[in-house]
Amino acid sequence: MRLVGLLSAAAVLAATGSVVAQTSSDVIKIGVLTDQNGIYSYVAGRGTVEAARLAVEDAGGKVLGKRIEIITGDDQNKPDIGGAIARKWIDQENVNVIVAGTGSASTVAILNVVKDKDRTLLVAGAGSSDITGKLCSPNTTQWAYDTYGVASSVARAVVEQGGKTWFFIAADYSFGQALTRDTTRFVEAGGGKVLGAARHPLGSTDFASYLMAARASGASVVGLANAGGDTVTAVKQAHEFGLAQGGQRLAGLLLFVNDIQALSLDTAQQTLGAASFYHDLNDDTKAWTKRYMERFPGNNLPNMNHAAAYAAVRHYLKAVEATGTEAAAQVGQKMRELPVNDFYNKGIKIRRDGRVLHDMMLWRVKSPAESKGPRDLFAILQSLPGAQVFRPESEGDCPLNK
Repeated sequence: MRLVGLLSAAAVLAATGSVVAQTSSDVIKIGVLTDQNGIYSYVAGRGTVEAARLAVEDAGGKVLGKRIEIITGDDQNKPDIGGAIARKWIDQENVNVIVAGTGSASTVAILNVVKDKDRTLLVAGAGSSDITGKLCSPNTTQWAYDTYGVASSVARAVVEQGGKTWFFIAADYSFGQALTRDTTRFVEAGGGKVLGAARHPLGSTDFASYLMAARASGASVVGLANAGGDTVTAVKQAHEFGLAQGGQRLAGLLLFVNDIQALSLDTAQQTLGAASFYHDLNDDTKAWTKRYMERFPGNNLPNMNHAAAYAAVRHYLKAVEATGTEAAAQVGQKMRELPVNDFYNKGIKIRRDGRVLHDMMLWRVKSPAESKGPRDLFAILQSLPGAQVFRPESEGDCPLNK
């Protein structure tokens, strides 16, 4: 298995090297490294690339008199491939900053390379709260959400509504483990109890055994600690198994607007979720969504990962301009000093541990009767301040805070 992984990484590097432009001292390079073809591609993928390009365009295409160039790579949700591409980009292509847009395991591998090479990492999709905890770095910032923030938003609401006993169906890697851990904390804090968990490999197509274990547990809530195609498949099969008819409620702990599109309102209605961005929220988000969809034709609504990629790149470039250098240490410090302002963040702060304290919105999926059109999917129930939602710095075990 290790040999296959190494061969895969080598093949990706060979393919990437054939298309990446030569480096120049007059260029600032941004590498967007994300799942381009796998189960997370529709919640990150090309959308993350297009969002980053919009941010560069809004910066005028240049900073400090240098042309800004974006290059892209596919990490295939594999840590060895993600880490290998990041290392090659930095060593051979002189990439200044990497935007990591998907799985936590791959992002952690990229983070370790970036930390070792003293470059900048913008996390615009991976959700493990360890990224701003024990793995924190002065050059890393986390933008879209994290497992603690999602858990504190959704689990609290479900427990308050009477969902006291839980069973988890979780992705068996760092993201699923962190989301299960963080959600358990809020279930138990609300007087609830976790009755068990079943873990599945990434990209599962058959959830029958996991759903039967959930049914046998007797839990009132089945928490889905997974994302992307895994979540969509699990929800569809839970619907076929009749979990709701048997009195159990599904809690999709990380659902994107694209998941709701894939599931349909009829299947997903009344489901609770949380997000840092909603395309239909106000005039500013609607205007940016229009620009995004013109660049990415089709029924491709932007989600919080895409908005986060834009916000991260735009803020990074402002920090470069303000410091007069692309050196990671100075830029990282300046990013934390400057408030984040863009089409959906207004005066948001970045903590020392790299956590971007944007608001999180608690939403409910509308019923078909409530919806006024194909883009009208969520009812926003509450806007939750970032300082309230995300883990306190004192509890994160970030070395920067010691």
